[in-house]
Amino acid sequence: MSWLNQIRSVTAVGLSSVPARLGTSMVIVVGLAAVVAVLVSALALAQGFRDAARKTGSASRAIVLNGDTEGAGALTRENVLTLLNAPGIRKAAGGEPVASADALTFIGLRNSITGLNAYVAVRGVGPQAPALRPEMKLVEGRMFAPGAREVVVGRAVQHRLGGLAPGATVPMQNGDWTVTGVFESGGDAHESELMTDAAMLLDATRRNVFASLTVALEGEGALERFRSAAQSDPTLTVKVWREDEYFELASRNVSSLLTAVAWGIGGLMAFGAVFAALNTMYTAVGVRAGEIATLRAMGFGAGPVVASVIIEAVLLALTGALIGALIAWALLDGSRVSAMSGISSSQLTFGLHVGPALLATGIACGIGIAVVGGALAAVKAARIPVAEAFRMA
Repeated sequence: MSWLNQIRSVTAVGLSSVPARLGTSMVIVVGLAAVVAVLVSALALAQGFRDAARKTGSASRAIVLNGDTEGAGALTRENVLTLLNAPGIRKAAGGEPVASADALTFIGLRNSITGLNAYVAVRGVGPQAPALRPEMKLVEGRMFAPGAREVVVGRAVQHRLGGLAPGATVPMQNGDWTVTGVFESGGDAHESELMTDAAMLLDATRRNVFASLTVALEGEGALERFRSAAQSDPTLTVKVWREDEYFELASRNVSSLLTAVAWGIGGLMAFGAVFAALNTMYTAVGVRAGEIATLRAMGFGAGPVVASVIIEAVLLALTGALIGALIAWALLDGSRVSAMSGISSSQLTFGLHVGPALLATGIACGIGIAVVGGALAAVKAARIPVAEAFRMA
């Protein structure tokens, strides 16, 4: 009988006895389902955060800071006027620079879903903000009026906190402000913020400096012209970033941490699952000692026995991995979660997508665990002398 036929025969015999060993076999199935579900869920969280951060910002815009983050920014009105006269900024039809000097503050809002307090960023923007950030689309109500105590709410923060529909009020430092509308911006970090008129926000917070200045670039080479002019001006001490690069860099630490946690938790669970699979397959080898001895006495080689044990472990693990992947997909795909953004002191709310790549990663890890655990047990099975195997039976 050929080697492949031997493997097929030995595997068929082994699988036929699985119902008699259902309890021990379920250890692998349940264990791998848990490992894959947790790993895929944690990786989906890390990927969702990374995708939301990468969506924030555009290569066609530049952001100017005089600190490492917007929260530490302190651009004076004179600084802003100087920067707006620098070359490389795109002009609107009326000749004014397409730019926005943004103010930033943070307020506590009650989460109407959980009843807990949440920390939310409020961004004050200039009159050119709609032209500067065309990805922002008003989906409910109207835009805030300049000079009024009004805000528009990002869809993500509305989803996270609930109750922030047009007509609602939010507590600011100088009293309640009215929500006039809800906007979407493609799921980026700004969708987790409230926006209002920058002058009104500075007045409410009793400040006279801006957190950052964002400008639209007029074309190829504009970033370098603008950066050179801004950073060579002796009256300024600023850093100029391409906007998408700034947000990617600002969120990198949190993104790396989430990825490390995902693989760390998954690795610890996988380590335990290897031993569970090993113990289960050792038990299976012991139960099947008589079968193995008979097959070896009939002339079946050690190789087919090894292969059959590994195949059995992989099939059980594949069943568990598919169940775990399905659980993660059913519970998380399309849902929204929040995490500290690393971009500011507020939370970033983002959607989760459990796609084929994540599912394949989880399933592959499950199969790898089974191969390791099954291989160790398979080697033991292959090394059992025929006479000893008959005694074990």
